[in-house]
Amino acid sequence: MTLKLTSFVVCFSLLLVSVPVGRTAEPQSAKEASGWPQWHGVNRDGKSLDTGLLKSWPAEGPKLLWKVTKMGQGFSTVSIGGGLIYTTGRKVASNPAQVPDGDVSERPGKRLFMMAIDMQGKVKWDRDIAPAFTGKHVFMGSRATPTYDNGKLYLLSGLGVLGCYDAKTGDVKWTRNMSEFGAEKPRWAYAESVMILGDLVIASPGGKSFMVALNKTTGKTVWKSGAYGGAQYCSPIHVVYKGVEMIVNGAHKGLICVHAKTGKILWTQEFAPKNMANAPTPVFEDGYVFWAVGYGKGGICLKLSVFGQKVTAKEVWRTKDIRTQYGGYVILDGYIYGNNMYEWSCVELKSGKTMWKGKGVHKGAISYADGMLYLYGIKDGHVALAPATPKELKLVGNFNVAGKGPSRAHPVITGGRMYIRYDDNLYCFDVKAK
Repeated sequence: MTLKLTSFVVCFSLLLVSVPVGRTAEPQSAKEASGWPQWHGVNRDGKSLDTGLLKSWPAEGPKLLWKVTKMGQGFSTVSIGGGLIYTTGRKVASNPAQVPDGDVSERPGKRLFMMAIDMQGKVKWDRDIAPAFTGKHVFMGSRATPTYDNGKLYLLSGLGVLGCYDAKTGDVKWTRNMSEFGAEKPRWAYAESVMILGDLVIASPGGKSFMVALNKTTGKTVWKSGAYGGAQYCSPIHVVYKGVEMIVNGAHKGLICVHAKTGKILWTQEFAPKNMANAPTPVFEDGYVFWAVGYGKGGICLKLSVFGQKVTAKEVWRTKDIRTQYGGYVILDGYIYGNNMYEWSCVELKSGKTMWKGKGVHKGAISYADGMLYLYGIKDGHVALAPATPKELKLVGNFNVAGKGPSRAHPVITGGRMYIRYDDNLYCFDVKAK
């Protein structure tokens, strides 16, 4: 084991710019600002706990409170905890002299930064934490979203460095490398947003041990699962069904489920496009697991059965009407709402029946809050609002944010605000009903 408990020098970046817009943002309590501590929200299901939000937007969109620019190239979403907002970006090292020569990922300009921003849009800290993935294509930006838990942040870098950091300062507490577990790194680098489960941090190195659990305080290994091929770009969910605690994640081959206490593989389900990327996070409701991917494959729904500590997963249906490369889907009251390539769809959870298909924001990501679907396109900064209903897709808000290139971030709605990340910009909007 190569456990690093260290306080190495970490560089600050002085390039981040915060731009207040219009009236000053009202201060938020720590409680108001803690409703999205990780990827996909409190329960990792893409659903906000907020209420009392706008049911439509004006033509120009909701009120922009502030924006932060020059964050670095990135696809990561924001997480919020302890009164601060966290995200990552890839940019030039703030002190190139401290970056060693050698591997291309270590050269100046190829660094992964993590940052904290307060509720007024002021940058509190911005830390150079690791080498960044530097593939020469459209996927060069940062990937995973930091996970906040009890004053600490947990982040897996694209190159497989998992670290624990002080949320108030960015100081590193410990690091581990996925290579220690015989990892099989994805072609376009790790994108998993790790999950905290009690005293454990859950990550998926792939390879010899597809999934591992580490002590969140020390970084020491608690359990390792068996093999299930290479890792992909998905993030795990915690499922409790009929008294059994499980962790479900996507893999190169399909879905894998392990026991949350031991890492024992409970079931697997092969379902994946050949030699392509699988990125969406699985979802669960009422005994059903749903997972959909892109590249023409579509989605699959499985029904779980529990016999003591034994769990089986039986295929119920498949669909070609939710085919999503990155944007995901949410389950609401027995219906799945998700991206279907260049359109959007609603599918009944238990039957697989397609309720509607419609145009939204091109390909994109989806989140839910207070009866509404928040859609965010992968290009042109297109953001839209629609009621969550199995009857039809009807946009009641539609605007664009400025930026360049593709986006892979998801909308975050918490504390009466909507956060939109577009490459090196973060926008904060007021979506609270007056």
